Amino acid sequence: MSVRKELHLISQKIRALSQNGLVYAENEYDRERYEELFNLSNKISALIHQQDIGLIEKCFTLQDDYVTPKTDVRAVVFNENNEILLVQEKADARWSLPGGWADVGFSPVEVAEKEVKEETGLDVKAKRLLAVLDKQKHPHPPAAHYVYKIFILCEITGGAFSQAFDILDKGFFKQGQLPPLSKERVLIEQIDLMFEYNNNPTKEAIID
Repeated sequence: MSVRKELHLISQKIRALSQNGLVYAENEYDRERYEELFNLSNKISALIHQQDIGLIEKCFTLQDDYVTPKTDVRAVVFNENNEILLVQEKADARWSLPGGWADVGFSPVEVAEKEVKEETGLDVKAKRLLAVLDKQKHPHPPAAHYVYKIFILCEITGGAFSQAFDILDKGFFKQGQLPPLSKERVLIEQIDLMFEYNNNPTKEAIID
């Protein structure tokens, strides 16, 4: 892990500890100390990312509930030619597995199926869990939130490619012939892992 990424993780931990401390603080003395820790975590983030402290403070505001990781759900879809489905994100013009943040009111399976439909127009049925990964344990660029990534294998049942407001393009790709990936969302080694599952259906799910 690089020094920059390790410092980023430290700032995330301090921020979470301070916010969770505020949830259970029983007096003003404790609240002042936790608020100071929270502000220090923002200052560390500003230094790491070379951003104005005001911008960081807008990104991270005090929460009134226990802080937990966010959940990123990714659908893994193959066609009959052993090609994997990728979408080109409008946000950075790079490619990723269909998916995104888990939505309240939807199960992980429902999120995976819904995201594929919304981003590509294809109808899919979730088949099995492939992996639950802690984003910080893999070489993604530093991100604002602490994230668990869930990868779910899905099978095409119908539909056809259609336009989506936040997707520039979509397509199926062979292993080793992938377009530039959005590393915030998915890594080449994670795509290779998904091909392992497609080539070996008995491979057990991986959990960090």
